[in-house]
Amino acid sequence: MTAPEPVFAYLGPAGTYTDEAARAFAARLGIAEPHLLECASFDEVFDAVDRGKCEFGVVAKENSLEGSVTATLDNFAFKTQAAILGEEVVDIHHCLVLHPDAKLEDVTAVASHAQGLAQCRRFLAERLPGRSTITTSSTAESARRAAEDPSIAGIANAFAAERYGARIEQRDIEDHFGNQTLFALIGRQGHPPVFRGERYKTSLALFLQVNRAGTLNMILSEFAYAGIDLSMIQSRPTKQALGNYMFFIEFEKDVNDLAVQTALNCLRLKLREVKVLGSYPIA
Repeated sequence: MTAPEPVFAYLGPAGTYTDEAARAFAARLGIAEPHLLECASFDEVFDAVDRGKCEFGVVAKENSLEGSVTATLDNFAFKTQAAILGEEVVDIHHCLVLHPDAKLEDVTAVASHAQGLAQCRRFLAERLPGRSTITTSSTAESARRAAEDPSIAGIANAFAAERYGARIEQRDIEDHFGNQTLFALIGRQGHPPVFRGERYKTSLALFLQVNRAGTLNMILSEFAYAGIDLSMIQSRPTKQALGNYMFFIEFEKDVNDLAVQTALNCLRLKLREVKVLGSYPIA
């Protein structure tokens, strides 16, 4: 008896970059037509994984222009027990999409997610000056609205345009080329590894006993003594009191590496909590 194919929770609606990332993860697992669970927010994606509504979730982790996705970091730190199982880099290429019968001169407003509008500001100023803007919940939603209304142009990816029947007026309209988003595949704590690789990344959340001078230096010293080169360090408020912070840290080593285990054991003696968010192959 064959096991049912896994369900992937993602930030909807269909056609978002998260949808694209979920399909890319599924393809790497040999699943051509994945079962997808549409969620209204990344909070819902984490909740679906934690409650066992799906085997996997897909969340945005970092964007090359905007930096870390704080909603994802906060879920990892304070809400979820889900672990990162893998990562996927998606190139962000925005298109100007229209109703199939619309011309550019018919457009009176441009709709998209706030980041989509911001990342195409120069193009809009040059090609659609004076048009009002409409902020939507996602770039995919803007493609849906454009497909239904000839007076609205959307900023979305080609995948969303095809999904909703909008016409692509112009491709690659983003102001900065090289825009990429790193997505994480998450599963419940203890889920067996799903990908193999030669190089691994480990993500941690570190919580302090108390805030005092030199704590960050102590943390960095433990990694330095172990010969571990950190690729990311970021502080986030603990949401408990003004001035209280915790740290996210990433480095390119497997958590099972002896040097990593030594550093983590030393930190566990000095910090309130060392939370391993995942150890997985580098995208």
